[in-house]
Amino acid sequence: SVLFTTTNTKHIQTFSLAVYCVIIVVGTVGNGLVIYVTGFKMKKTVNSVWFLNLALADFLFTAFLVFTAVSLSQKHHWPFGQSMCKLNNFVSLVNMFASVFFLMVINLDRCLSTWVVAWAQNERTVFKAQIISAVIWFAAGICSTPSACFRIVTYQDNDTQCVYNATMQQKRSLYTFRFVVGFLIPFLVIFLSYVAIGIRSKRLQNVRKHLSHRLIVFIIVAFFICWLPFHVMSFIDLASSNKQDLKKIVKIGGPLTVSLAFTNSCLNPILYVFMCDEFQKKLKQSIWLVLENALAEDHISFVTLSRSMSRIPRKSDSTGPLNFILLHCTTEKVDQSYTCSLQKKIIQLLYIKKLIYS
Repeated sequence: SVLFTTTNTKHIQTFSLAVYCVIIVVGTVGNGLVIYVTGFKMKKTVNSVWFLNLALADFLFTAFLVFTAVSLSQKHHWPFGQSMCKLNNFVSLVNMFASVFFLMVINLDRCLSTWVVAWAQNERTVFKAQIISAVIWFAAGICSTPSACFRIVTYQDNDTQCVYNATMQQKRSLYTFRFVVGFLIPFLVIFLSYVAIGIRSKRLQNVRKHLSHRLIVFIIVAFFICWLPFHVMSFIDLASSNKQDLKKIVKIGGPLTVSLAFTNSCLNPILYVFMCDEFQKKLKQSIWLVLENALAEDHISFVTLSRSMSRIPRKSDSTGPLNFILLHCTTEKVDQSYTCSLQKKIIQLLYIKKLIYS
């Protein structure tokens, strides 16, 4: 694998290879679809910029994972040369750092938008989000460079492998830096952001549960579940140099935790589509509409929207068929709720568009 040099057993190697193949297919197609929707189909918003960059990081990683899969299928033989050895490791770590940095910024953005509403309305722009994204990519590249520098191609037992060429102290420094900067600090920032958001929401007696809010929660939980075992196994690997029991744990657990960490790169597109309530109804919609709804801005709340719409004149000569649909949906039976909810969604989207362009 890219991040561990411990030799896999045959069964674990086969399992890891199967997982890599699934990640490559699902990750490239799914993230490519998200990039297409957020980059070309949706209106540019701050949220769409964040999700676009998350998808781009995962797409690059899954594309480069092909080289790791080929090497694994040949029992870690590395036929692609030293430059690709370093680049492959670099991309894998850029994905980790960029993903967690974007998750951290997304939550800081939401926290500031909750506490400083005037700032969010006046200063929260797409251009600034793009500048911040560029800074994040640069920072992720800087954080990933030291580890890639220690990757070399070696010739052992008539075989060519891409491995770490670092002392135990250098490995300890790399692993500690990777854990603190790529996991611990972002986790604390995200946790404190959610505490602040919770306090603010409680003060405002705000119990809204937006789709994008729940989506971000799921993405964060998925990231930490996938990457925490990897970081734990990294430190076990450091401590296993003179302990046979720990070496056995690393031999089995190392490849499994790496596979779990890599799986995170194909989870987000699945969450975008299938995380929502009423899963079966969502499948009936266009996948473009599902992704667009999931990744859209959410500053106009449903409560605000409902109150605003309630002030629209109800006379038929002022609203025509739109008013009829709203009245019809509020009085029809439950078995027609899906059709009515879809009609309401259309009216809500039309009204939001009117608010934006008015």
